[in-house]
Amino acid sequence: MVSCTDCHAEMSYDPKFKKFVCKHCGLTLTYQEYMELRDKNRSDDESDADKKKRKHDEYLKWWLSKK
Repeated sequence: MVSCTDCHAEMSYDPKFKKFVCKHCGLTLTYQEYMELRDKNRSDDESDADKKKRKHDEYLKWWLSKK
């Protein structure tokens, strides 16, 4: 199952147009477009996780330091 990159609803493949179509918001993407957006979103998620870890590490360092 392919999920929409905008609303995360299920997408179906339309063989007539050779595109994926979102059943909820109507977004249409070719396979290549879908893969590019999916990869971009994954890299954004990883950077958010890195930011969260960095903030956590900075706070821990502050907490353990002499105040």
